[in-house]
Amino acid sequence: MAQDDHSGTELAAADSSHAEHDFAGSTGTAVIPHDAFENPGFEPHRPRVTDEDTGREKRAQRTVYTLFYLSILGSVWAIAAYMLFPIESNDVGAVRLNNMFIGLGATLALLGIGFGAVHWAKSLMTSDEAIDIRHPIGGSEATQQGAVEVFRVADEESGFSRRTVIRNSLIGALLVFPLPAVVLFRGLAPQDQIPVELLSHTMWAKGTRLTLDPSGAPIRAADVTIGSAFHVIPEGLVDLEHGRLEEKAKAAVLLMRLDPSELNQAPDRESWSYDGIVAYSKICTHVGCPVALYEQHTHHLLCPCHQSQFDVANHCEVIFGPAKRPLPQLPIAVDDEGYLIAQSDFTEPVGPSFWERH
Repeated sequence: MAQDDHSGTELAAADSSHAEHDFAGSTGTAVIPHDAFENPGFEPHRPRVTDEDTGREKRAQRTVYTLFYLSILGSVWAIAAYMLFPIESNDVGAVRLNNMFIGLGATLALLGIGFGAVHWAKSLMTSDEAIDIRHPIGGSEATQQGAVEVFRVADEESGFSRRTVIRNSLIGALLVFPLPAVVLFRGLAPQDQIPVELLSHTMWAKGTRLTLDPSGAPIRAADVTIGSAFHVIPEGLVDLEHGRLEEKAKAAVLLMRLDPSELNQAPDRESWSYDGIVAYSKICTHVGCPVALYEQHTHHLLCPCHQSQFDVANHCEVIFGPAKRPLPQLPIAVDDEGYLIAQSDFTEPVGPSFWERH
């Protein structure tokens, strides 16, 4: 720690003199206590075993960089476990093994850095206590030079530049630690396809019927009453053998019916609804949570994760919360049998705003 030139008692006296000087011209609103307790100062410094025993100091140093190296090993193992224990479709055992071994690697990586940093501070860095006075922002040149000196002394006392093995092992652990996250996030999409393209399209297509989630029963327009809301999936989703959850995560839709006079539709979207029936993506544009709460009196949709609210009567524009863009609308119509169908896919990618969009 940086050492101050003043003792605790001297600093208390200096603060008191500053206070009396500042309030010398006061109009009586300031209160200066005259019976304040005396600053007891610091307790006598008690040296640690690493301060008195060179052997213990070297042992502590070895412990610190060993923990940092274990952190590197944990990060590498998390990447290796992701490849050695792949998740097979419909195999719960494979999912458990994958999660367990990746979790063990990530835990070792985190604990290695954390325990190593704490042990370094407790055993090897300077343990003298000191007091730093809070000064106004934008000090003089002398104050700024003093701040530079504080960093120099801190570097000297911590041994960051002097203890090269510990420093290099810490830097290596911090550099390797994010790599498992990079590998894991890339694995959320098929390795042979570009994620942006996958997120830009869903199962909805021209003529695809709107069906109830989870039964897959088609929906007639006459069955959708004013004030009702339905959780909808595209026809054929329940019959998928592979990738069902992935497709549902993109194609889930909320279907609602309002009084047509209460809908404020843009001229280019008047044909996207049918007699007050509108369909919007169920995936919140904030971080992708399901928007599942509908308030029929206000026509508001609420995301329960972070309380974003969307106004169904005005193209689901954001009226509250952290979401930055409206929910994408699915153009719908009615076929010859009276069932609701999609006119096309969504005209923009669904989901969080951070996905790349054209």
